Formats: sequence, structure tokens, C-alpha cells
Amino acid sequence: MESTKVLDAKGLACPMPVVKVKKEMDQLQSGDILEVLATDKGAKSDIPAWAKSSGNELIKEDQEDNVLKFWIKKA
Repeated sequence: MESTKVLDAKGLACPMPVVKVKKEMDQLQSGDILEVLATDKGAKSDIPAWAKSSGNELIKEDQEDNVLKFWIKKA
């Protein structure tokens, strides 16, 4: 999936992946897609919950080895 920007949040513990996602999303234009890479297991529920509560769209999520991947479209 093509993304506008990639955020590498690997190695960061909760709540930092969500904090970084919010900061990056604030910089993007409506319709842009942020790809997020995280290793914190809490991100599996935290990032989709944040996307829903913030009005942005979680397009896809995946896992490759121990890396969680999320694609979020800015509203």
C-alpha cells in the first residue's frame, strides 16, 4: 500500500507510538496516508482506537514478524 509518510515507532513503549502518530497526522493533509511501524503490543489496540476517536480512517493493519504495521488515512 502506498503511503505519504512512514513513521517508525519501533522500540517505543505505550503511550509514545500514539503520541507520535498524532503529531505526524497533524502535519499531513486530508487524504494523506501515514504508515506506522510499531513493536509495542499495546499499539495493536491503541492505534485503531485512536484512529476511530480522532475521526481518521484505519485503512489496513498487518503484522510482519514482531512489527505491527498500520495505514491511517487522514480525515
